[in-house]
Amino acid sequence: MKKTNYNITDLHSFKGLLVLVTIALASCNSKDQSEVVSPGAMGNDDKEVVTITENQFTSGEMEMGKLSMHEFNTIVKANGMFAVPPQNHADVSTYYAGYVKDITLLPGHAVKKGQVLFTIENPEYIQVQQDFLEAKGRLRYLKSDYDRQKELVADNVTSKKIFLKAESEYTVTLVQYQSLKKKLSLMNINPNTLTGENIRSVISVPSPLSGYATTINANKGMYLNPSDVAVIVTNTDDLHIELKIFEKDLPMVKVGQQINIRLQNDTEKVYKGVVHLVNKSINTQDRTIDIHGDLVNEEEAKLFAPGMYIVGEILTTSSEHPALPTEAIANIDNDYFVLVKEENQNFKRVLVQVGTTNNGFTQILNAADFEPNTEFLTRGAFNLITE
Repeated sequence: MKKTNYNITDLHSFKGLLVLVTIALASCNSKDQSEVVSPGAMGNDDKEVVTITENQFTSGEMEMGKLSMHEFNTIVKANGMFAVPPQNHADVSTYYAGYVKDITLLPGHAVKKGQVLFTIENPEYIQVQQDFLEAKGRLRYLKSDYDRQKELVADNVTSKKIFLKAESEYTVTLVQYQSLKKKLSLMNINPNTLTGENIRSVISVPSPLSGYATTINANKGMYLNPSDVAVIVTNTDDLHIELKIFEKDLPMVKVGQQINIRLQNDTEKVYKGVVHLVNKSINTQDRTIDIHGDLVNEEEAKLFAPGMYIVGEILTTSSEHPALPTEAIANIDNDYFVLVKEENQNFKRVLVQVGTTNNGFTQILNAADFEPNTEFLTRGAFNLITE
């Protein structure tokens, strides 16, 4: 094999060339790396910035606004219904048993106090009237005899025994007369006009109050006992709110606090009420407490009926917090965003922390992250943020 010889000068030249090549490769690699952009960085910037032209702003009826202070309440949620006070609700039954002779009511019929609701018939009513008229007739004679014997015994003309007998008969008959008179009044028969000619076997049952016949349990020919409820009459003039809250919420609820009422099938419409009474007794079965309230607008009571299910919010403590209109905030996977005005026609999507919502405004918990003069797109932002 032929041996090749290298001198020192050639070796140094080779090393120098190798170093130059290494530096050049390193420089190219560094240059390539410096030109690489983090994946998605430009895409994220594009998504965070929205440009709105003047035509878009005008045609979309968009609006600008700043953070402003608004009052927010701590809310106690409750369920319940509309009801009437006990004096406006009557279960009508008969004091004496009998057969329903006539009834023409239908549920919903308006009735007035004293109006005949139905009539009942029983031959026993005749006996009560007969006993009353007989007691009334005997009472006249016994009263006269008692007065005469009283004078005679005072003059020592008759014995005291005879006087005491006359007094006893008069007293017993008077008690019977008064008792039967009361029975006739309960039967809706006027004892002052009752005679032998107008004795009857049919009596009428009047309404104890004005209102509406809400329930009809009786029908013609039906036998009613005194314990049977034949008709229910309800006066809706004093319709009020009945809610139930849990015992843990009792310390926060006070008389005079505002109540927001919504119907079960119409949660958009809000009716205003005020706490009128807070029960201090706890229902041991479901650990709830009854809250009674009144409607602020009494005319609205005509729209409802007792027993209608309602959802209530009792507004307790209140305080002011920075807020934006609720429509300026978009919820994306439980993250909340707003559009903040930047230079020119650009808006930046910014993450915010939200609190409670009241009267169309939502509390911004991280309001300190924004400058006082920061402008937000307060109307028309939702679709732009979610696109």
